[in-house]
Amino acid sequence: MGVTKLSKGIDKLHRRRFLARCCLLALTLMFLSGCLFRRHRGEDLGQVNPGDQPDKILYEKAIKEIDHARFDVGRLTLQTLINTYPDSEYLSKAKLAIADSYYNEGGVSGLTQAEAEYKDFITFFPTAPEAPEAQFRAGMAHFRLMAKPDRDRTEAKLAELELKEFLLKYPDSAVMPRVKARLRQVQEVLAQGDYRIARFYYAKGANRAAKSRFQEIADRYPNYSRGDSALWYVGQTLERLKQPNEAASYYARVITEHPLSSLVSNAKERLTALHQPIPRPTRAVLARAQADAVPRLKRDLFQKLGGFMSSAPDTRATRRGPVRLGSPPPSGVEVARAPAGVPTSGPGATGIVVQPVGDESLKTGTPVSSQPGASGNATGNPGNPQESSTAKAPEASAASDANKASDSNPPAKKKGKRSFFKRLIKPF
Repeated sequence: MGVTKLSKGIDKLHRRRFLARCCLLALTLMFLSGCLFRRHRGEDLGQVNPGDQPDKILYEKAIKEIDHARFDVGRLTLQTLINTYPDSEYLSKAKLAIADSYYNEGGVSGLTQAEAEYKDFITFFPTAPEAPEAQFRAGMAHFRLMAKPDRDRTEAKLAELELKEFLLKYPDSAVMPRVKARLRQVQEVLAQGDYRIARFYYAKGANRAAKSRFQEIADRYPNYSRGDSALWYVGQTLERLKQPNEAASYYARVITEHPLSSLVSNAKERLTALHQPIPRPTRAVLARAQADAVPRLKRDLFQKLGGFMSSAPDTRATRRGPVRLGSPPPSGVEVARAPAGVPTSGPGATGIVVQPVGDESLKTGTPVSSQPGASGNATGNPGNPQESSTAKAPEASAASDANKASDSNPPAKKKGKRSFFKRLIKPF
């Protein structure tokens, strides 16, 4: 019994010594690792040693802060470099880094400030090798803020303006393919908004307004995914306006510019009816149409819901092709008010219509001066306020007649519904 107790005591002593050695080894390793990776209080990234460039140290420190998403600290350090060392070789890099920090930070305020900083960089350093990239990112700042076609289109128009300015300033830049791709997407969004407005005019019977809108889409946005429909509707509105010879040219463009469109057969029928020759598309246009006709991946239900809830526009239908800077508006045009019934606020709203000077009303063949209520300001006489307001919108009288005619239908429908329910309830 005594020998057994003694052996058990020796085993416990060995275990305790083994555990003590393990703890001591662990503490030693922790101490050594702390000594190796310990940062002394006297060390500072901004400390200037003999022979080092202080502006370089400030720049590198700021870049490290920006890389770790400490944008405010990095921008403050870069601004200190700019103010302290105005002749530094890192001046342009610091200015560009400030703009990049706002761009990477994102958000409405960040992207707005980034666009202003990029424009300042181009102003102060127009010959810098980074100037083309700065111009491209100035346009991309507006591109990232671009909304859907039925929303405010201010950012889309600014993005188009900045990207077109790139095409004019840096035609030989290596960034050109990226710029053209983004410009096509921006023009796709702008064309979608104009197309909806043009279709509204066409449905309302405002043929002149619809023609000018569709024609602008066909001329300014040649890569629009529904450009064939725009050309077709220009021809249709011209036929409504009794101009068949001009309509034939747009039917021909449907065939030559969109050879794989479903409207080609309709365009050929109209050309045959108008006794006009049927053109043939070139091989280059046919090859591009075939490349655009490659089926795209369809979105599933969750992707459709995500696109519906997202504020970003859908640019998947953007086509390939040469980018044009756009044609100026035709000579002799003025801005007139929209016809009655056209929304002036909200989605798809527009307050102006491009109408030829001296043209007649959008829907009637009577001149403006001969329309009712146009005897006031339209002729140069004072007139009363009611007559002057009517003269400002000459197309309102014709559109109001159509509205009155359409407004007379709903009461008859309601009356029919009530009589139908009365007939059902009468037996009870």
